[in-house]
Amino acid sequence: MPSGDPNAPSLGTETGANPVGRAFAVCREDDPVPPALHGAVAALGNFDGVHRGHRALIETVRREAGSRPSAVLTFEPHPRAFFAPDQPMFRLTGPRAKEIVFARLGLDGLFVRRFDRGLAATSPRGFVEGLLRDDLGLSGVVIGHDFHFGSGRSGTPAILAELCAGAGIACRIVPAVAAGPGDAPISSSAIRAALAAGDVAWANALLGYRWFVLATVRHGDKRGRTLGYPTANLALESCGLAHGIYAVRVRLADGRLLAGVASYGRRPTFDDGAPLLEVHLFDFSGDLYGQEVAVELLAYLRGEEKFASAEALIAQMDVDSAQARAAIRMDAAPSMLG
Repeated sequence: MPSGDPNAPSLGTETGANPVGRAFAVCREDDPVPPALHGAVAALGNFDGVHRGHRALIETVRREAGSRPSAVLTFEPHPRAFFAPDQPMFRLTGPRAKEIVFARLGLDGLFVRRFDRGLAATSPRGFVEGLLRDDLGLSGVVIGHDFHFGSGRSGTPAILAELCAGAGIACRIVPAVAAGPGDAPISSSAIRAALAAGDVAWANALLGYRWFVLATVRHGDKRGRTLGYPTANLALESCGLAHGIYAVRVRLADGRLLAGVASYGRRPTFDDGAPLLEVHLFDFSGDLYGQEVAVELLAYLRGEEKFASAEALIAQMDVDSAQARAAIRMDAAPSMLG
Protein backbone atom coordinates (compact mmCIF):
# COMPACT_ATOMS: atom_id res chain seq x y z
CA MET A 1 0.00 0.00 0.00
CA PRO A 2 1.11 3.63 -0.48
CA SER A 3 3.61 5.12 1.83
CA GLY A 4 3.03 8.23 3.93
CA ASP A 5 5.60 10.21 5.85
CA PRO A 6 6.41 8.15 8.98
CA ASN A 7 7.25 11.35 10.82
CA ALA A 8 3.98 13.09 9.98
CA PRO A 9 1.61 13.92 12.84
CA SER A 10 -1.19 11.47 13.59
CA LEU A 11 -4.78 12.16 12.66
CA GLY A 12 -6.05 13.10 16.09
CA THR A 13 -6.40 16.56 17.55
CA GLU A 14 -3.74 17.60 20.05
CA THR A 15 -3.68 20.63 22.28
CA GLY A 16 -3.09 23.77 20.26
CA ALA A 17 -3.94 22.49 16.77
CA ASN A 18 -6.70 20.84 14.81
CA PRO A 19 -7.30 19.61 11.25
CA VAL A 20 -8.70 22.96 10.10
CA GLY A 21 -5.94 25.11 11.57
CA ARG A 22 -8.06 26.54 14.39
CA ALA A 23 -6.71 26.52 17.95
CA PHE A 24 -8.23 23.58 19.84
CA ALA A 25 -7.35 22.61 23.42
CA VAL A 26 -7.87 19.17 24.91
CA CYS A 27 -8.02 19.13 28.71
CA ARG A 28 -7.79 15.55 29.98
CA GLU A 29 -8.25 14.07 33.43
CA ASP A 30 -6.00 15.70 36.04
CA ASP A 31 -4.82 18.37 33.57
CA PRO A 32 -5.21 21.96 34.76
CA VAL A 33 -7.75 23.92 32.76
CA PRO A 34 -5.77 25.78 30.08
CA PRO A 35 -6.22 29.54 29.80
CA ALA A 36 -7.91 29.06 26.43
CA LEU A 37 -10.81 27.29 28.19
CA HIS A 38 -11.23 29.47 31.29
CA GLY A 39 -14.89 30.32 31.81
CA ALA A 40 -16.00 28.09 28.94
CA VAL A 41 -19.55 27.24 27.95
CA ALA A 42 -19.69 23.48 27.43
CA ALA A 43 -22.07 20.88 26.05
CA LEU A 44 -22.30 17.84 28.34
CA GLY A 45 -22.70 14.24 27.25
CA ASN A 46 -21.14 11.10 25.77
CA PHE A 47 -21.64 12.21 22.16
CA ASP A 48 -21.25 8.78 20.58
CA GLY A 49 -21.36 9.54 16.87
CA VAL A 50 -21.53 13.33 17.31
CA HIS A 51 -24.68 13.10 15.19
CA ARG A 52 -27.13 15.77 14.09
CA GLY A 53 -28.88 15.71 17.46
CA HIS A 54 -25.55 16.34 19.19
CA ARG A 55 -24.80 19.05 16.66
CA ALA A 56 -27.81 20.99 17.93
CA LEU A 57 -26.14 21.14 21.35
CA ILE A 58 -22.82 22.19 19.84
CA GLU A 59 -24.42 24.92 17.75
CA THR A 60 -26.21 26.17 20.88
CA VAL A 61 -22.91 26.20 22.79
CA ARG A 62 -21.21 28.29 20.12
CA ARG A 63 -24.14 30.72 20.05
CA GLU A 64 -24.43 30.99 23.86
CA ALA A 65 -20.67 31.33 24.36
CA GLY A 66 -20.35 34.56 22.41
CA SER A 67 -16.86 35.83 23.23
CA ARG A 68 -16.30 33.07 25.81
CA PRO A 69 -14.64 29.74 24.90
CA SER A 70 -16.93 27.03 23.53
CA ALA A 71 -16.27 23.42 24.49
CA VAL A 72 -17.61 19.93 25.12
CA LEU A 73 -17.35 17.88 28.31
CA THR A 74 -17.37 14.15 27.72
CA PHE A 75 -16.36 11.04 29.67
CA GLU A 76 -14.09 8.04 29.15
CA PRO A 77 -14.63 5.17 29.25
CA HIS A 78 -18.21 5.32 28.01
CA PRO A 79 -20.44 4.75 31.06
CA ARG A 80 -22.05 1.73 29.41
CA ALA A 81 -18.63 0.13 28.99
CA PHE A 82 -17.79 0.95 32.62
CA PHE A 83 -20.92 -0.64 34.06
CA ALA A 84 -20.90 -3.67 31.72
CA PRO A 85 -17.26 -4.28 30.71
CA ASP A 86 -18.02 -7.85 29.63
CA GLN A 87 -20.57 -6.72 27.04
CA PRO A 88 -18.95 -5.51 23.79
CA MET A 89 -20.19 -2.09 22.71
CA PHE A 90 -20.26 -0.88 19.12
CA ARG A 91 -18.97 2.67 19.55
CA LEU A 92 -19.59 4.96 16.61
CA THR A 93 -16.78 7.36 17.54
CA GLY A 94 -13.92 6.58 19.84
CA PRO A 95 -12.00 9.26 21.76
CA ARG A 96 -9.63 10.14 18.89
CA ALA A 97 -12.41 10.34 16.33
CA LYS A 98 -14.40 12.65 18.60
CA GLU A 99 -11.50 15.05 18.83
CA ILE A 100 -11.37 15.28 15.04
CA VAL A 101 -15.10 15.96 14.76
CA PHE A 102 -15.28 18.48 17.62
CA ALA A 103 -12.37 20.42 16.16
CA ARG A 104 -14.00 20.42 12.71
CA LEU A 105 -17.16 21.85 14.23
CA GLY A 106 -15.32 24.98 15.32
CA LEU A 107 -15.19 24.46 19.08
CA ASP A 108 -12.38 25.92 21.15
CA GLY A 109 -11.74 22.77 23.12
CA LEU A 110 -12.70 19.53 24.79
CA PHE A 111 -12.78 18.43 28.42
CA VAL A 112 -12.35 14.67 28.93
CA ARG A 113 -12.98 13.32 32.41
CA ARG A 114 -12.54 9.78 33.68
CA PHE A 115 -15.74 7.87 34.30
CA ASP A 116 -14.98 5.72 37.33
CA ARG A 117 -16.62 4.61 40.57
CA GLY A 118 -15.96 7.98 42.14
CA LEU A 119 -17.72 9.91 39.41
CA ALA A 120 -20.52 7.34 39.20
CA ALA A 121 -21.18 7.81 42.94
CA THR A 122 -21.09 11.62 42.84
CA SER A 123 -24.31 13.32 43.89
CA PRO A 124 -26.01 15.69 41.44
CA ARG A 125 -24.94 18.63 43.63
CA GLY A 126 -21.36 17.37 43.76
CA PHE A 127 -21.36 16.98 39.98
CA VAL A 128 -22.44 20.60 39.46
CA GLU A 129 -20.57 22.34 42.27
CA GLY A 130 -17.52 20.08 42.37
CA LEU A 131 -16.88 19.22 38.73
CA LEU A 132 -18.59 21.89 36.64
CA ARG A 133 -17.98 24.93 38.88
CA ASP A 134 -14.89 24.25 41.02
CA ASP A 135 -12.82 21.91 38.84
CA LEU A 136 -13.63 23.16 35.34
CA GLY A 137 -14.79 26.69 36.08
CA LEU A 138 -17.58 26.59 33.49
CA SER A 139 -19.69 29.68 33.03
CA GLY A 140 -22.46 27.86 31.19
CA VAL A 141 -23.63 24.40 30.14
CA VAL A 142 -25.83 23.03 27.38
CA ILE A 143 -27.55 19.64 27.68
CA GLY A 144 -30.02 17.52 25.79
CA HIS A 145 -33.58 16.95 26.91
CA ASP A 146 -32.74 13.45 28.17
CA PHE A 147 -29.45 14.16 29.97
CA HIS A 148 -29.07 12.33 33.30
CA PHE A 149 -26.15 12.51 35.69
CA GLY A 150 -25.01 11.79 39.23
CA SER A 151 -25.36 8.74 41.41
CA GLY A 152 -27.88 6.28 39.98
CA ARG A 153 -28.59 8.74 37.13
CA SER A 154 -30.71 10.62 39.67
CA GLY A 155 -29.94 14.02 38.16
CA THR A 156 -32.42 15.21 35.54
CA PRO A 157 -32.31 18.23 33.23
CA ALA A 158 -34.60 20.10 35.62
CA ILE A 159 -32.36 19.29 38.59
CA LEU A 160 -29.28 20.35 36.64
CA ALA A 161 -30.87 23.67 35.73
CA GLU A 162 -31.80 24.31 39.39
CA LEU A 163 -28.35 23.38 40.70
CA CYS A 164 -26.61 25.42 38.02
CA ALA A 165 -28.67 28.47 38.92
CA GLY A 166 -27.49 28.15 42.53
CA ALA A 167 -23.87 27.69 41.40
CA GLY A 168 -23.88 30.70 39.09
CA ILE A 169 -23.72 28.62 35.91
CA ALA A 170 -26.06 29.35 33.01
CA CYS A 171 -27.93 26.27 31.76
CA ARG A 172 -29.66 25.69 28.45
CA ILE A 173 -31.71 22.55 27.65
CA VAL A 174 -32.01 21.61 23.96
CA PRO A 175 -35.02 19.58 22.71
CA ALA A 176 -34.68 16.40 20.67
CA VAL A 177 -33.84 16.62 16.98
CA ALA A 178 -35.79 14.39 14.55
CA ALA A 179 -34.59 13.16 11.17
CA GLY A 180 -37.65 14.71 9.54
CA PRO A 181 -41.32 15.57 10.15
CA GLY A 182 -42.94 12.71 12.06
CA ASP A 183 -39.66 10.83 12.51
CA ALA A 184 -38.25 9.54 15.78
CA PRO A 185 -35.48 11.58 17.39
CA ILE A 186 -32.00 11.03 15.96
CA SER A 187 -30.05 8.67 18.19
CA SER A 188 -26.78 6.75 18.31
CA SER A 189 -28.82 3.54 18.48
CA ALA A 190 -30.56 4.33 15.20
CA ILE A 191 -27.21 4.96 13.52
CA ARG A 192 -25.78 1.68 14.84
CA ALA A 193 -28.84 -0.12 13.48
CA ALA A 194 -28.39 1.50 10.06
CA LEU A 195 -24.72 0.50 9.88
CA ALA A 196 -25.55 -3.03 11.03
CA ALA A 197 -27.98 -3.24 8.11
CA GLY A 198 -25.43 -1.85 5.64
CA ASP A 199 -27.49 1.30 5.16
CA VAL A 200 -24.54 3.68 4.98
CA ALA A 201 -26.56 6.39 3.25
CA TRP A 202 -29.08 6.58 6.12
CA ALA A 203 -26.39 6.38 8.80
CA ASN A 204 -24.51 9.26 7.16
CA ALA A 205 -27.73 11.26 6.84
CA LEU A 206 -28.39 10.88 10.58
CA LEU A 207 -24.80 11.73 11.43
CA GLY A 208 -24.65 14.72 9.09
CA TYR A 209 -21.30 13.50 7.74
CA ARG A 210 -19.65 10.32 6.44
CA TRP A 211 -19.08 7.80 9.22
CA PHE A 212 -15.42 7.00 9.64
CA VAL A 213 -13.14 4.77 11.67
CA LEU A 214 -9.56 5.20 12.87
CA ALA A 215 -7.21 2.22 13.02
CA THR A 216 -3.60 1.21 12.56
CA VAL A 217 -2.59 -0.73 9.46
CA ARG A 218 -1.48 -4.23 10.41
CA HIS A 219 0.29 -7.03 8.58
CA GLY A 220 -1.94 -9.53 6.80
CA ASP A 221 -1.39 -12.62 4.70
CA LYS A 222 -0.43 -10.53 1.62
CA ARG A 223 -3.04 -12.39 -0.45
CA GLY A 224 -4.39 -9.19 -1.96
CA ARG A 225 -1.08 -8.59 -3.72
CA THR A 226 -1.32 -11.92 -5.55
CA LEU A 227 -4.86 -11.01 -6.65
CA GLY A 228 -3.77 -7.63 -7.99
CA TYR A 229 -5.62 -5.83 -5.18
CA PRO A 230 -3.18 -5.04 -2.34
CA THR A 231 -4.98 -3.96 0.82
CA ALA A 232 -4.37 -2.12 4.05
CA ASN A 233 -5.71 -4.38 6.81
CA LEU A 234 -7.42 -2.83 9.84
CA ALA A 235 -8.85 -4.54 12.92
CA LEU A 236 -11.92 -2.72 14.28
CA GLU A 237 -12.79 -3.23 17.93
CA SER A 238 -16.37 -4.39 18.66
CA CYS A 239 -17.61 -3.14 15.29
CA GLY A 240 -21.22 -3.87 14.36
CA LEU A 241 -20.89 -2.83 10.71
CA ALA A 242 -22.58 -5.16 8.20
CA HIS A 243 -20.15 -7.47 6.45
CA GLY A 244 -19.80 -6.48 2.83
CA ILE A 245 -18.11 -4.27 0.25
CA TYR A 246 -17.98 -0.49 0.56
CA ALA A 247 -16.90 2.57 -1.39
CA VAL A 248 -14.50 4.45 0.87
CA ARG A 249 -12.21 7.43 1.15
CA VAL A 250 -9.06 7.28 3.26
CA ARG A 251 -6.99 9.92 4.98
CA LEU A 252 -3.37 8.92 5.47
CA ALA A 253 -1.13 10.03 8.31
CA ASP A 254 0.49 12.60 6.02
CA GLY A 255 -2.91 14.19 5.29
CA ARG A 256 -3.44 12.81 1.79
CA LEU A 257 -7.02 11.82 0.89
CA LEU A 258 -7.46 8.82 -1.39
CA ALA A 259 -10.41 6.92 -2.82
CA GLY A 260 -10.78 3.18 -2.58
CA VAL A 261 -12.92 0.10 -2.13
CA ALA A 262 -13.05 -1.91 1.09
CA SER A 263 -14.25 -5.24 2.36
CA TYR A 264 -15.38 -5.73 5.93
CA GLY A 265 -15.85 -9.31 7.02
CA ARG A 266 -14.37 -12.76 7.50
CA ARG A 267 -13.05 -13.54 3.96
CA PRO A 268 -15.22 -16.67 3.39
CA THR A 269 -13.48 -17.52 0.10
CA PHE A 270 -10.20 -18.11 1.96
CA ASP A 271 -10.08 -18.39 5.75
CA ASP A 272 -13.39 -17.26 7.32
CA GLY A 273 -11.33 -15.67 10.11
CA ALA A 274 -11.82 -12.77 12.49
CA PRO A 275 -13.48 -9.70 10.89
CA LEU A 276 -11.11 -7.25 9.21
CA LEU A 277 -11.54 -4.08 7.23
CA GLU A 278 -9.42 -4.55 4.11
CA VAL A 279 -8.97 -1.36 2.08
CA HIS A 280 -7.69 -1.20 -1.49
CA LEU A 281 -6.63 2.32 -2.48
CA PHE A 282 -6.96 3.30 -6.13
CA ASP A 283 -3.98 4.42 -8.21
CA PHE A 284 -1.53 4.02 -5.38
CA SER A 285 1.26 1.77 -4.05
CA GLY A 286 3.60 1.72 -1.07
CA ASP A 287 3.86 0.70 2.59
CA LEU A 288 1.44 1.83 5.30
CA TYR A 289 2.24 -0.72 7.99
CA GLY A 290 2.06 0.72 11.49
CA GLN A 291 0.42 3.96 10.38
CA GLU A 292 -2.91 5.20 11.70
CA VAL A 293 -5.40 5.96 8.94
CA ALA A 294 -8.99 7.18 8.87
CA VAL A 295 -11.48 5.42 6.61
CA GLU A 296 -14.85 6.98 5.82
CA LEU A 297 -17.70 5.01 4.26
CA LEU A 298 -19.57 6.48 1.31
CA ALA A 299 -21.69 3.61 0.02
CA TYR A 300 -22.56 -0.06 0.58
CA LEU A 301 -22.06 -2.01 -2.65
CA ARG A 302 -22.94 -5.63 -1.81
CA GLY A 303 -22.81 -8.29 0.87
CA GLU A 304 -19.91 -10.58 1.60
CA GLU A 305 -19.78 -13.65 -0.65
CA LYS A 306 -17.86 -16.90 -1.01
CA PHE A 307 -16.47 -17.43 -4.52
CA ALA A 308 -15.66 -20.73 -6.19
CA SER A 309 -12.25 -19.55 -7.37
CA ALA A 310 -9.74 -16.73 -7.11
CA GLU A 311 -10.51 -15.86 -10.73
CA ALA A 312 -14.20 -15.40 -9.94
CA LEU A 313 -13.31 -13.21 -6.98
CA ILE A 314 -10.99 -11.03 -9.07
CA ALA A 315 -13.70 -10.56 -11.71
CA GLN A 316 -16.11 -9.41 -9.01
CA MET A 317 -13.48 -7.11 -7.48
CA ASP A 318 -13.11 -5.43 -10.86
CA VAL A 319 -16.85 -4.76 -10.83
CA ASP A 320 -16.74 -3.59 -7.20
CA SER A 321 -13.94 -1.14 -7.99
CA ALA A 322 -15.82 0.37 -10.91
CA GLN A 323 -18.97 0.73 -8.78
CA ALA A 324 -16.98 2.26 -5.93
CA ARG A 325 -15.42 4.86 -8.22
CA ALA A 326 -18.88 5.78 -9.51
CA ALA A 327 -20.34 6.00 -6.00
CA ILE A 328 -17.49 8.20 -4.82
CA ARG A 329 -17.96 10.58 -7.76
CA MET A 330 -21.68 10.95 -6.98
CA ASP A 331 -21.53 11.19 -3.20
CA ALA A 332 -22.05 14.67 -1.79
CA ALA A 333 -22.22 13.92 1.95
CA PRO A 334 -20.02 16.16 4.13
CA SER A 335 -16.68 14.82 5.34
CA MET A 336 -14.91 15.34 8.64
CA LEU A 337 -11.59 14.31 7.12
CA GLY A 338 -11.12 17.26 4.76
